[in-house]
Amino acid sequence: MTIREINLIMEILACRRPVLVSILKNRKFIKRCHTYSHNQQRSMSHIMQRRMDRNPLFKINNPQLSRHFAIMRVLSSVLKLRYLVIGSAVGGGVSVSKKYQEWKDSLPDLSWLEDIFPNNNIANTIQTSLKSILDTVQDIDFDSSKSNEKLDKLKVWLDSHIDQAFKAAEITESDDQSKIVEDISPIITKAATPNSKDYKQKLEISQQEIIEIQLRYQKELEKLEKENKELRKILLLAKNHKMNMRKVKKSLIDMYSELLDELNDYDSNYQTQDHLPRVIVIGDQSSGKTSVLEMIAQARIFPRGAGEMMTRAPVKVTLSEGPYHVAQFKDSAREFDLTKESELAELRKEVEARMKNTVSRGNSVSNEVISMTVRGPGLQRMVLVDLPGIISSVTQGMAPDTRECIRQMSTAYMSNPNAIILCIQDGSVDAERSNVTDLVSQIDPHGRRTILVLTKVDLAEKNMANAERVNKILSGSLFPMKALGYFAVITGKGNQNDSIDSIKEYEENFFRNSKLFRESIGISSQLTTRNLSMAVSDCFWKMVRETVEQQADSFKATRYNLETEWKNNFPRYLELDRDELFEKARGEVLNEVVNLSLVSVKDWEEKLSAELWNGISHYIIENVYLPAGYSVNQTNSTASFNTMVDIKLKQWAEEQLPRKSINIGWVVLKDMFKTMFEENQNQKLQASDEILETLKMAVIDEALKRHSWEDKALEMLRVIQLNTLEDRCIKDKHNWDQAAQFLTSTLENNLKVTDGLLKEMVGPSNYEKWFYWQSSTAEQTKRNNIKYELENLLHSNPSHSNLLSKDEQITISNNLKQKNGTPCELDDIWQTWYLVYRRHYFKIALENAQNIKKHFYHYQESNGLQNEYYDIEMFWRITRMIKVTANVLRQQITNRELRRLHKELKEVLDEYSQNIEMKCKLLTGRRVTLVEELNKVKQIQEKLEDFIQALNKEK
Repeated sequence: MTIREINLIMEILACRRPVLVSILKNRKFIKRCHTYSHNQQRSMSHIMQRRMDRNPLFKINNPQLSRHFAIMRVLSSVLKLRYLVIGSAVGGGVSVSKKYQEWKDSLPDLSWLEDIFPNNNIANTIQTSLKSILDTVQDIDFDSSKSNEKLDKLKVWLDSHIDQAFKAAEITESDDQSKIVEDISPIITKAATPNSKDYKQKLEISQQEIIEIQLRYQKELEKLEKENKELRKILLLAKNHKMNMRKVKKSLIDMYSELLDELNDYDSNYQTQDHLPRVIVIGDQSSGKTSVLEMIAQARIFPRGAGEMMTRAPVKVTLSEGPYHVAQFKDSAREFDLTKESELAELRKEVEARMKNTVSRGNSVSNEVISMTVRGPGLQRMVLVDLPGIISSVTQGMAPDTRECIRQMSTAYMSNPNAIILCIQDGSVDAERSNVTDLVSQIDPHGRRTILVLTKVDLAEKNMANAERVNKILSGSLFPMKALGYFAVITGKGNQNDSIDSIKEYEENFFRNSKLFRESIGISSQLTTRNLSMAVSDCFWKMVRETVEQQADSFKATRYNLETEWKNNFPRYLELDRDELFEKARGEVLNEVVNLSLVSVKDWEEKLSAELWNGISHYIIENVYLPAGYSVNQTNSTASFNTMVDIKLKQWAEEQLPRKSINIGWVVLKDMFKTMFEENQNQKLQASDEILETLKMAVIDEALKRHSWEDKALEMLRVIQLNTLEDRCIKDKHNWDQAAQFLTSTLENNLKVTDGLLKEMVGPSNYEKWFYWQSSTAEQTKRNNIKYELENLLHSNPSHSNLLSKDEQITISNNLKQKNGTPCELDDIWQTWYLVYRRHYFKIALENAQNIKKHFYHYQESNGLQNEYYDIEMFWRITRMIKVTANVLRQQITNRELRRLHKELKEVLDEYSQNIEMKCKLLTGRRVTLVEELNKVKQIQEKLEDFIQALNKEK
C-alpha cells in the first residue's frame, strides 16, 4: 500500500471533521465515545488475534496467505474505526435530535424548513458514495511490512482530531443552542431571528391556532360533560325508576355552604371569627359585577336596572353540580327551573322582594345575607358573595350614609384573611376612574388572594385609542394593585334579554377574531368566563383545603372554654337551650290545668259561693233589702216588703245577675288557677327552675286574658236563677238555720261597716279622747252634735221612717244653733241622718233576726203565711240562688271551661314557641345564652369535622 493511497484515506476521513465536531456537542455522549475509543484501540489487536486463531483458514502455514491476512487485519482495524465513527454519529445524532425537537417546539411552525434539508434521494446518493469509497479501500493493495507503522500514524492522527473535537464541544451552556443551530445550518438561524419578514405573520397564525384549539377543546369538554350527565341520569333511572331525580345526594359544596350559613348566624363572645374562604364579588356600580356572577352560574338570576342600584344586600350563591339547572333559597323548599324563562322571571322578583324586605326604613342597603343555591351540569363548585356596588356619590332617594355603609360592608367581607376577592373592573372606562381597585389594594396590598376581572373588553377595543392599556392590565403592569391573576371577559351584548348561551358564543367569537387579543402572546388562558370560573374554583378549593383545619381547631378551643364555664357556674343543671327550656315550661303549665281539674266539688262551690255573695251583696243590701225594709216603716205593712223584693229580684235576675255570675265564675277560675300554681311552686321550690317562672306566668296571663265564657251558658243560667228566686218556701230546719245565720252575719257585717263610717264622720268618742289622746276636728264636732240630736229623735220614736219631715229638719237646725251659736246646713243633717238611721235599722233588724232563729216550727205551722218572717225568706231565696249558681258555674268550669282554657294555653304556647323575640324576652340570663352558644359551637364543629372527612375522601 503506497503513501498516496494512505493519504487518500486520511483525506477522506478528514473531510468529515465538521460533521464529527457538531455531533460530539453532547457532553455525555462525547465522554462515552471517548472512553469507548481508547478501549477499542487497546483491545483491537487482541480481538483480531483471537478471531484469527478461531478461524481454521488462519491455521494454514502459508507465507503468502499470512501476508494477505496481515493486510486483512489492517483493513479490519480501519473498518472497526469506521464503526466507531458511524456509531458516534448515530448516538450524537439522537441527542442532537432531541435537543433540536425541544428548540423547534418553542418556535412557531417551521415546516417550511423541510425544503432546506436533503430529501431521501440525496441521502441515498450519499450512502451509495460512501459504499463505493469503502469498496475502493478494500481493493487497495496494502503493504504488510509498513502497515504497523502507518497504522500507528493513523491512530495518532485520530487521537489529535478527537481531542480537537472535545475542545470544540467545551462551550458555555448559554451558547449551546445557538452554536448547534449555526453548525447545523445558517439558514435555520436566519429564519428564527425576529428580523425575518414573516416572523410576525407566523406568530399571529400560531396565536390564532392556539385560541381556536382551546375553544374547540372547551366545546368538546362541554359536550362530554353534557353526555356524562345524561348517562348518569340514565343509570339512576335504570337503578330505581321511582326515585326523584331532583333530589340528589348532598355534595361537598352543599356541606360547605351550610357550614358558612351556620357561621354567619354565629355570634361569639370568645372572638372566634369566621375565616373560612368564600369568593367576594366586588366592583364599582354598573361595572358588570352581577353579570359576571350570572355568567359563572349560567343563568340570569338577579334583577336588573338601568343605572340603578339593584343589589341592596349581600347575596350568597352556592354553585353546585347537579343533573338539573335549578335554583333554591335557603329557607324555601321551592326549586326554580332555570331553563324556563317564566320561572327565571319569578326568581328575579323573589330576589328583589327579599332585598327590599331586608332593608329597614330609612336605609338603602342591608347587612342581612340572602342565601341561595344554584345547581346545574358543568357548574364549577364554589361559594360566591355578591355585594352592593361601590358608588362615588349618593343620589336622590338614597340614605345619606349609603356610600359609607357599602364601603364598610365590603371592607368587612374582604377583611377575612382567607376570602378570595374577585375584583370587577369595567374595561370600557378609564382605569383612573376606578374606586374598587384602591379599596382592594388597601385590604390585600400584596395581591395574594385577589383576581382582577376586566369586563366589557369588546367596548374597550372599539373605544380605546391606545389598545395596549388592556394588555397592560392583563399583564398586571398598569394598576398598582397586585393580583393572583388577570382575566378578560364579556358578559353581555348590550341587550338585557340576551341568553347566556348567546353571550358565550359572542364572547368566543370576539376573542377568536379580536386583533387586540390575537396580538398578545400567552394570554389565551386569561380569556373567557369559563377560564375565569375554573381558575376561581381552583383557587377557592386550594384555599379551603389550607384553612379548614385551622378553623376546626379554633372551634375546638372555643368549645373547651364554654364547657369549662358551664361546669364552674352551673354544675347542677342540665345543658338545656332556650327551646328545650320552653318545652319544659310548656309541660309544667299544661300539668297545672290537669291539677286544676282535680280540685274537689266542695272547694269549687265554697269559693264560688263566697265570690258570688261578695259580688252581689252590695246590690242586695242597697237596692233590694234596705229599700224594701224602709217601705215597711213608711207604710206599716209587711206585704210591701215582699212585693218590692219580688219586683227587684226578678228584674235583676233577667238583666244583670247571669252576666255578673259568669264574670264572677271567670274570676274564680283565674284566681284558683294562679293560687294553685303558686302553691305548687312553693311546695316544689327546691326542684323548680326559677328561670321558667316569668315565662309560665306570662303564658297563663295571656291565656286567661284571651279566655271568655261560652255564650250559651248565659241563657241557661238565667232560667235557673229565675226559677230559684221564685221559690220562697223554707222546707226544713236546716235550711231555716242556714238562712237565719246568713241573715244575722250579713246584718252584723253591715252594722259594723256603718259604725265605722259614722265614727269616721263624727270623730273619736270621749273615751278615746281621754285614754288615747285623740281630738276631733271642727267638722267632726259639728257632725257629732247633729248625730246627738238625731239619736234623740229616734229614741223618742223608734219606728220612725227613713225620711225626715221639714219640721223635724228645722227643729234640729234651730236646736243646734241655740247650743252652738252657728247655723247648720240641711245637707249636713241629711248625710248624718243617712248613717244614723241605717245603723238604727240594722240594730233593730239584727235583734229581730236573732229572735226568729227559733221560730221555724211556728213558721212551719203557719205554712209561711206569717208576714213577720219576710226578711229571712228573702235571704233564704238569696242563699239558695247562690248555691244553685255556684253549682252550675262549677259544672261549667270543670266540664267545659277547663278544656277550653287548656286549648287556649296550647295556642299561646305554640305562638310563643314560634316567636323568637318573645322567648328571648321571657327566657333570659347567662345560663340560657351560654347553652345556646355551646350548642352552636358543637354544631359548627361537627359540621366542620364532617366536611373535613368528606374533603379528605375526595382528595
